[in-house]
Amino acid sequence: MSRPRRLPLALAMPAAVAAAVSLAPVWYLVDRTLSSGLGHFVDEVWQRRTLELVLRSSGLTLAVTAACVVIGTLAAWLVVRTDLPGRRVWRVVLLLPLAVPSYLSAFAWVSWRPDLAGFWGAALVLTCTSYPYVMLPVMAALARLDPAHDDVARSMGSGLGAVLRRIHLPGVRTAVAAGALLVGLYVLSDFGAVAAMRYEVFTFVVYGAYRAGFDPTRAAILATILVAAASVLVVAESRARGRASARLGSGAPRAARPLPLGRLTPFALSGCAVVTALAVGFPLWRIVVWMTRIEAVDTSIADVVGPLLGTVRLAALAALATTALAIPLGISVARYPSLLTRSLERSAYVAHALPGIVIAISMVFVGVKILRPWYLELPLLVLAYVVLLLPLAVGSVRSSVEQSPARLEETARSLGESPLGVIRRITAPLAIPGIASGATLVMLTAMKELPVTLILRPAGTDTLATRLWNFTSVSDYGDAAPYAAAIVVFAAIPTALLSLSEAGRSGDRR
Repeated sequence: MSRPRRLPLALAMPAAVAAAVSLAPVWYLVDRTLSSGLGHFVDEVWQRRTLELVLRSSGLTLAVTAACVVIGTLAAWLVVRTDLPGRRVWRVVLLLPLAVPSYLSAFAWVSWRPDLAGFWGAALVLTCTSYPYVMLPVMAALARLDPAHDDVARSMGSGLGAVLRRIHLPGVRTAVAAGALLVGLYVLSDFGAVAAMRYEVFTFVVYGAYRAGFDPTRAAILATILVAAASVLVVAESRARGRASARLGSGAPRAARPLPLGRLTPFALSGCAVVTALAVGFPLWRIVVWMTRIEAVDTSIADVVGPLLGTVRLAALAALATTALAIPLGISVARYPSLLTRSLERSAYVAHALPGIVIAISMVFVGVKILRPWYLELPLLVLAYVVLLLPLAVGSVRSSVEQSPARLEETARSLGESPLGVIRRITAPLAIPGIASGATLVMLTAMKELPVTLILRPAGTDTLATRLWNFTSVSDYGDAAPYAAAIVVFAAIPTALLSLSEAGRSGDRR
């Protein structure tokens, strides 16, 4: 199948802008890291303490990513390809951890058992809050697999395990890799969970160094190592993904016949129930405990309304701005694969591994240097959200465009339509479900975002996350409870919409 060799300028320009915005933190880190000379940089990198942080961060990232791959893949398979009882309900319930901020989950656990603090506590919390990042792309990939392969395998006597191992897992390999990348980058960048669990990894130390102000250069050097780690993850995911293709065949895809679980049904239901209880049920129970058993609760509903409106407003602006930049970049990578477009995409992913405080300080640097009218104003905060969340939208747009048949675009071009006209009339409309899913995921994540909002919010601006952090960080769980409940309840709305959107794309209405 032939493709235009040249990337249209109408796509190249905004895609380049998106990459440049994403690399703003790197500009700051290079400036700060080299301010004391290359020798100082080398000395800091080769310290024994730095090696310990590398091992701690790598170990936590590998453990959480592996657990999320297993849980997310199996959960997606159960709700998309099997006859799991109530699978449409489970599809929503198993994605609800997206509505629970990692710092809230961590505080819920340590307020119950302080001795959980450490590696295993951080791994538990991050796994519970991150596995949906694998589940979402795997659900979409499983829905695209041709069910004829299942029928052939079953007609030849293959059992449930053989179909999963020989057909489904190879078919979703690239989706698993994409989800694993998001999880790995999220774990590398997370601050709230590791701070609550008192587990020292790069983000914990970097945050402390910046807040204390005693050694910002060392903090920048440590953050630079995170950029290197993120680059390695992005390259590895790109190689694992390979060349994606749209589903072959004509006409509408036939709905897959659910595979019977048989005697495995009770185990499948028990597994789903345990995951949901740990990821969603336990934090909700702790919120109820905070609200009913802890005295001196001075927070009223009226106190929550202002931060709630601020949260929704900022999240909506973040989703709008991020999606606007993600669309041209995602289409460029999907339809015009080249070294240039792959480099632009990788640039968008690099900052996703940086702690929120590094991105926030970086944007302060950018504001002072070139965007002074935006310094500590709303546009700079939204720009920081774009830097942080762009990969979530780019991945969704790219995946949606790759799923749509390219032959329709080639037919339009053969009839004399310009490349921009093809994008406007065919490519973008066909990718609308994926674009909407990406925007929803960005909005959901922005509603929970903490470090960037804490540092860059304009004077007088509060969100549910900042209020929640102010109370939980001093163990005032009673006053924190209403904000915790509000953020989970209202973040659950885009989570449910995201789940229903994926169900619609897969054609599953049961």
